Amino acid sequence: MLSYPAAIPLSTRTLNHLDSLIRQHRDQRRSRWRLGPGRQALLALAHLRNGDTLTRLACGFEIGVSIAWRYVREAVDLLAATADDLVTAMNRIRVLAYAILDGTLIPIDRAADQKPYYSGKHRRHGVNVQVIADPAGRLVWASAALPGSAHDLSAARAHGIIDALNSAKVMTFADKAYQGARGSIRTPFKRHRYQPKLSAWQKKVNRGHAPIRAIGERANATFKTWKILTKLRCCPRRATTITQAILVLHHVENPTYTG
Repeated sequence: MLSYPAAIPLSTRTLNHLDSLIRQHRDQRRSRWRLGPGRQALLALAHLRNGDTLTRLACGFEIGVSIAWRYVREAVDLLAATADDLVTAMNRIRVLAYAILDGTLIPIDRAADQKPYYSGKHRRHGVNVQVIADPAGRLVWASAALPGSAHDLSAARAHGIIDALNSAKVMTFADKAYQGARGSIRTPFKRHRYQPKLSAWQKKVNRGHAPIRAIGERANATFKTWKILTKLRCCPRRATTITQAILVLHHVENPTYTG
C-alpha cells in the first residue's frame, strides 16, 4: 500500500492545544504509547478536518487501524469534555447586539433504527444540531446532536435554547421553523390557510428579516469545513461528542469566542 504526505488547513495553535490535552491526560494515567502526543494530535486533526478514513491514516502513521481508532476516539473525547455548555455560552451571547439561531443537519450512514434519524425536510438520514451565530455570522455555540427527525423548534426547546435566549432578552433572528418561540425570537411571517396572502407590511418585514437571518448560514458553513461532518460514518450516538470536539477546535483556531 502506498502512502503520501498531506496538509491540514489549521494553525500550530490548534495542534499545540490538542497536544497539551493529550500530554496532561497521559501524565495523569502514566500510560505508554506508540505515538507521541503531537503525532496523536496530528492524527486526530487529520481525521476531523480532512475527513481522512482511519484506514488511510493508519497507513500514513504506520500503526494498526484499531490503534488509530483508539487514538482518535481518545483525542475527541478529551476535546469534547472541555466544550462550553449553554449556560457558559450565554455569558457571551447576551452581550451581542443580536444573535442568529439556525439548525443544521449532519448526514450519517443509515442506522439500525433508521426512522428517528430520517429527516423528511432534507430527505436523508442525519442528526440535528442547533447553531448560534453572532451578527457577523461567526460560530458562537453549537448544541448536542438530536435525531434528524427532530423539528428545529422542538430541538431548540429540548436544549433549553429558547428559554435561555428569552430569559436573557437576547434579540434573536431565526427562520420560519422557529415560529411559536415568541419572546425575543424574531421569525418571518408565514402564510396560513386562513391567511393565504401576506400584507404589504408583512412582506416588507420579511424582506428585512431575510438578509439578517441568512448571515447565520455562514456559521453552518464554517462548522462543516470540518470534512468529517460531510457524512458521519460512526454510531449516531457519537455525533454529539464529535460536534462538541469540533466546536472546541474551531474556537481555538478562531479565538473570538474563547474564555
